[in-house]
Amino acid sequence: MNSEQTASVLVLLAEIRPEVDYRASEDYLGEGLLDSFDVVTLVHDLEQTFGVSIDGADIIPEYFANLDAIGALLHKNGVDA
Repeated sequence: MNSEQTASVLVLLAEIRPEVDYRASEDYLGEGLLDSFDVVTLVHDLEQTFGVSIDGADIIPEYFANLDAIGALLHKNGVDA
């Protein structure tokens, strides 16, 4: 992800849980920073923000572990860096 995309994802994450420092974590789900409902919300927000459709098969914990993983998910679903 480029810096603008990263900033956009951080804004979306902050809208879900503003008290969390997402840059300091490497495993959002494992550390309890996001739950399954948060992931559903994030997928919807990513689709709206980036104009993509995220395949249901891609909604797995590995793609929501951290910023790099979310970037990989976006790239896989058509967002260029």
